[in-house]
Amino acid sequence: MKNFALIGAAGYIAPRHMKAIKDTNNNLLAAYDKGDSVGVIDSHFPNADFFVEFERFDRHIEKLKYDKGTYLDYVSICSPNYLHDAHIRFALRSGADAICEKPLVLNPWNIDKLQKVEEKTGKKVYNILQLRVHPSIIA
Repeated sequence: MKNFALIGAAGYIAPRHMKAIKDTNNNLLAAYDKGDSVGVIDSHFPNADFFVEFERFDRHIEKLKYDKGTYLDYVSICSPNYLHDAHIRFALRSGADAICEKPLVLNPWNIDKLQKVEEKTGKKVYNILQLRVHPSIIA
């Protein structure tokens, strides 16, 4: 069983990520969104901790690691596109691989910087291609 955190829990795509985490018998430890999304999280992971302030979410992830010896394997990023770069960096620096839909970055030159963070941390970024409006996917 892998441990996940999720950023952007109130977004459109987050319930799909939560369902995938649950369907693959993994565990969501913590989620963050500035908007309240506890009802959605509770339907998948009633024991997950939820935060509306990033600073508290960040502190909680650190406490899990250093106080309880619980490490994240993945951070699933479902936040708005303009935040993907920062949230990917957070995941990698927290010792987790990042799972993020496209685009990873808005400015092409930032992808090189993400690669350097990958190299430095030994963690990876996994990109998901979402075709939510493609007829075959909808069907």
